[in-house]
Order: sequence, then C-alpha cells, then structure tokens
Amino acid sequence: MSLLLIWVAAYLVLGAFTGFFAGMLGIGGGLVMVPALTLMFAAQTQFPSGEILHMALGTSMASIIFTAVASLRTHHSHGAVMWNIFKVITPGILLGTAIGTLFAASVPARPLAIFFTFFVCLVAVQMALNLKPKAARDLPGTMGVAAVGFGIGALSSVVAIGGGALTVPFLTWCNVRVQHAIGTSAAVGLPIAVGGTLGYVFNGWHQPGLPQGSLGFVYLPALVILVAASMVTAPYGASLAHRLPVATLKRIFAAILILLAAKMVWSLFSTP
Repeated sequence: MSLLLIWVAAYLVLGAFTGFFAGMLGIGGGLVMVPALTLMFAAQTQFPSGEILHMALGTSMASIIFTAVASLRTHHSHGAVMWNIFKVITPGILLGTAIGTLFAASVPARPLAIFFTFFVCLVAVQMALNLKPKAARDLPGTMGVAAVGFGIGALSSVVAIGGGALTVPFLTWCNVRVQHAIGTSAAVGLPIAVGGTLGYVFNGWHQPGLPQGSLGFVYLPALVILVAASMVTAPYGASLAHRLPVATLKRIFAAILILLAAKMVWSLFSTP
C-alpha cells in the first residue's frame, strides 16, 4: 500500500470516528480531530513545524461545518432544536469566533497546545464522571444569552470545537431537557464552525511555507476525506443519542481524549 493510500485511510477512519461521536454527544469533533491531525501532520514532511497545530485547528474547524449540518438535520427531525435560543445566541457566537481565531493564530504552537490540552482534560473529566450542572434556573434574557454565546464562540474557535462541550452544560443548567440541549448545541455548532473557519482561512492566507492544497490554515485534501466519512456517521450517532444511555460511551471517549491530547503535546515538545 502506498504512503498516499495510508494517509487517505487514516483520514477516513478519523472522520468516521469523530462524526459518530459528534452526532451522539452534540460536540463538533474537534476535541479528537485536533490532536489526531496534529500527529498526522507532524509525520508528513510538507507541513512546517511551527504551523502544524494551527493547520490542525483550521482543518478541524472547517470539517465541523459539514458535521454540524449532518447532525443538525437529524436532531431537527426529532424536534430537538430550540430555534428561539439559536437566533438569540448566534450574534454573540459570531463575534466571539472572530476574536478567538485572531487570538489563536497569533499564539505560538506550544503555549496553544498547553491551553488546548488543559481544556481537553477538563472536558474529559466532566464526561468520565458524567458531571451535570444542577438545573437551577431559567435561561437569562436576550443580552445574557448573547453574552454566553460570545464566550462559547471565542473559546470554541481557539480550541476548534463546535461548542457542544460548553453549550450542552449551559443549557442543561438552565433547565433545558438534555436531548434538546444536544440538538440545539448541534445547531449552535454551525455558526461557530463557519465563523471559525473564515478566521483561520484569513489569518493563514499569507503565511509562507504552507503545503500545497492549503486555504489559509485549512488543509483541503484532508478536509475532503474527513468530511466524506463524518457526513456518513454523524446521523447514526445523532439517532442513537435519542435511544441509548451514553454514560459508558462518554467514559471511553474521555479516555481517548486524554491519550490523544497527551500524545499531541509530547510530539510538539519533543521536536526542536
């Protein structure tokens, strides 16, 4: 098997895995995709070492656009998307993603990797212990929801996630039924992904030394393969979210997150 076919197969497997869990857990898939892509890009000579993490972040964010669409359609068919919340939270999200991608593009890879790993570990612990905020209040007003959207958009774009790790806990804390929180999170992931992708394309547009096939910090050859696989599996994950208890799968997913993030940091810090 040629080296090219090996990388195609690796991207297909990664896309299928992240698409399935994105649909099931209401996340964008970036928590797995970023460390995995970082390791894959680091093993390929055409990627400049100083921009590997930025390329992984940008490519992951672009893939979330398509994953979010596939997941959103399934959750909408189950009546689980609260469009009234989506309309209020989206303006804040778009502003937050614009600022977040600008920040991420200006930070060197190693400090950014430490921040990403810290965030991943927090999410993994929350998933492994199945911690849920106590539903204690109603949603805040329009300005409050928009402000929360700004924070979710900014942090999500920095670590290239669809926002589910933040949106789902926030909505459940505000007494939103968990299935509706996951479905609405899938919808919220779309403007995060669109805004974040535009930011990574813009900030990497004139960056020298990027591999052929790059659109800013988005590596198109990998993106096409990742999307093809994730679009197939995301609807299956979204359907299962409405039928299966996911606590055990969350623990498995959390363990994978920690291992991948640790390996990513090790690879970035072990190179000169």
